[in-house]
Amino acid sequence: MNMRFLGRTGLQVSELSFGAMTFGTGGGYGHMGGLDADGARALVEQCLDSGVNFFDTSDVYAAGESERILGAAVRGRRDEIVLATKARWPLEGAGPNDQGLSRHHLIRAVEASLRRLDTDHLDLYQIHGWDGRTPWEETLRALDDLVRAGKVRYLGASNLAAWQLTRAVGLSEQHFLERFAVHQIQYNLLNREAEWELIPMARNLGVGITCWSPLAGGLLSGHQQPGTTPPPGSRRSTGYFEPQDMQWAFKVVDAVRKVAADRGATPAQVAIRWLLDQPGVTSVILGARNSRQLAENLDVTGWSLSDQERARLDLVSHRPLPYPYWHQAFTDADRAGSADSED
Repeated sequence: MNMRFLGRTGLQVSELSFGAMTFGTGGGYGHMGGLDADGARALVEQCLDSGVNFFDTSDVYAAGESERILGAAVRGRRDEIVLATKARWPLEGAGPNDQGLSRHHLIRAVEASLRRLDTDHLDLYQIHGWDGRTPWEETLRALDDLVRAGKVRYLGASNLAAWQLTRAVGLSEQHFLERFAVHQIQYNLLNREAEWELIPMARNLGVGITCWSPLAGGLLSGHQQPGTTPPPGSRRSTGYFEPQDMQWAFKVVDAVRKVAADRGATPAQVAIRWLLDQPGVTSVILGARNSRQLAENLDVTGWSLSDQERARLDLVSHRPLPYPYWHQAFTDADRAGSADSED
């Protein structure tokens, strides 16, 4: 298992990480997996045996049950792993101040996560989304205080717009506060919008990228046929992760299937390998319900797609650029042409 630095920090994490959204049956994504303690422990041990050291969850997954199950699953091996969780959204029955990115909520959320995970510190603590009601200065100062108190080692964000993360990093540097080391985003062959701003911004600022939903809610695994509905219990069965243009999406899936068949791999492996080879990506977050599924997805290390295979997938998954990106593409082309002429 290859290790990559988390942003510009000295912390090394496995290029494949495990997401515990499938742990637990409570509210808040509990329908995604429903794994109990024994099933979760087996998957965690399988990951550790494969060299995975990076585990991600959130307080809102299964209404805190995911954290409790993950904490129990890593007991006895806590020092071997990088443990990450998130906070932003309310748990079931929460009050008006038990959500968002206020100092009040973040401090209480950290304490609750530490208890559920049965640990004295979090290796990575991530805000789980944008909160337009709370000033960045309040959020960033609270997060910095948590690092200085030893309850959190590194900070991350998830699902922010480029301007929001850029503003946060700028304020952190201006006020000498702990900055975000990583940004967790949706990124896969069917969702490449991150390439317009999020990834260039992260590379420029030295922020690592971790990717959720690398298989686009399972569509890139190649199991679903055109004209059929998403499997019950999948992310896409809620409609939230379903691509708007399904005709185009299945053209991409078909290309992934063909590359996989020619290579002797599975479509899921090809889709994950494509993502691992993208510039700026630190780690790809895998989710699994069983050992067979996890073993398949873990078997993407030690090889890469050829230039021809990547070009084939890049071409079929490309979408027309919106403004101002199509306009800036002309500038990039002019710059490249000038460089060629000077050579």
